[in-house]
Amino acid sequence: MAEVTRKIGLSLGADICWPICYEHIVRQLDLTIPLEGDRVRFDVERVSIEPFDLRQPCPYDVVIDRLTHWFHTSREWIKKSIIMDGLYVFNNPWSVQSMEKCTTYCAMMHLGLPIPETWLVPPKAYEPSTDLDTTLQSYAKLFSLEELGNQLGYPLFIKPYNTGGWVGVSKIDDAEMLKQAYDESGKLVMHLQKAVLPYDVFVRAIGLGPQVNVIKYDPAAPLHDRYKIDRDFIAAEDESLLRDMVLTINAFFGWDFNSCECLRRDGAYHPIDFANPCPDSQVTSLHYHFPWMVMAKIRWSIFCAATKRPFRRNLDWAPYYEVREKDLPYREQLREYGKLADRHFDTERFRDFCDEHLTHLDEVAWEFFGTAVAKEAVRRKVTALFPEHEVEEFTEHFWGLIQFWRRHHSGRGQASGA
Repeated sequence: MAEVTRKIGLSLGADICWPICYEHIVRQLDLTIPLEGDRVRFDVERVSIEPFDLRQPCPYDVVIDRLTHWFHTSREWIKKSIIMDGLYVFNNPWSVQSMEKCTTYCAMMHLGLPIPETWLVPPKAYEPSTDLDTTLQSYAKLFSLEELGNQLGYPLFIKPYNTGGWVGVSKIDDAEMLKQAYDESGKLVMHLQKAVLPYDVFVRAIGLGPQVNVIKYDPAAPLHDRYKIDRDFIAAEDESLLRDMVLTINAFFGWDFNSCECLRRDGAYHPIDFANPCPDSQVTSLHYHFPWMVMAKIRWSIFCAATKRPFRRNLDWAPYYEVREKDLPYREQLREYGKLADRHFDTERFRDFCDEHLTHLDEVAWEFFGTAVAKEAVRRKVTALFPEHEVEEFTEHFWGLIQFWRRHHSGRGQASGA
């Protein structure tokens, strides 16, 4: 029996807290997994940014990527490594690069998900270019923003077609507000989207591999308090529906790690923002839910590395379209999509793997999140974001919520969310 090492790379930007926790917990797990005649061990390393030979072999089996969506050097290295070496990456970089919110809305509308009515409007201003004037004079059609607003109905939301983090998002109550927001949008291409109001539940569901955590969310709260800690706030069938929805979106676009915002109105969940394939992973926003996210990353990355999970370079949408053409009732349709997603994520094998090889992760993580090392990781992230006079207060605040999580779980283990 040969001893082999699988290498997991962390491709990081401003991430501070979760990599520290991830590295310490994996080290404490001290895994040696018997698999297909080998004894598989794991090494975690942070990926550096440097010149690279296009034929240079990639040393990693799995990379958890936090840069592809904006840092081009790392994006090209990752795409090269997938093509040349079969690297497995969270998430598919071609999909991340090409799938703006507009595209994802269209795709899920086509699959029958209840996306609110949405229009894309040309930008208010343009970057000068050689052919711009000729193009606009020949083909740009004048339109009435007021008429479009009236057609959608108020309130509505105006938001960029391709950004995240609530950048440029405004609630619009009348034609005057719409004109002002559009005038201020500058060179951004904007969506106008009909508001889902009134709603009784706002959720943000985090999907990581086949694991899903459905969290109550309050977008009006300060950033550090948007993720709520309510438990059992929706019925089991609602949670099952949201899991099918989230995994359908993620599998369809080749995303291992993504989040989906949904509003419930009259019992129906309307996805309003789900092109988030680099979702927030920081303790300063996730707080109570932060340990779940770290553990979910560990489970999925260890599984992918150990089993040499093949990376799917191309997206295959045909099976989803075949389900769509059956004209099933919505819930049954979504259930069928969910089965395709579970097949994509190899959910049954993943659960069996975790049951056999990662049963001690819950206890190790529970103990770790009570240590000085974990608290220092929280402090370092708080220090990077908060003014000096608030560092101690918010360090204790977030640390207290993590300890609240530990009291809820009492070292007895945490469901994988799969």
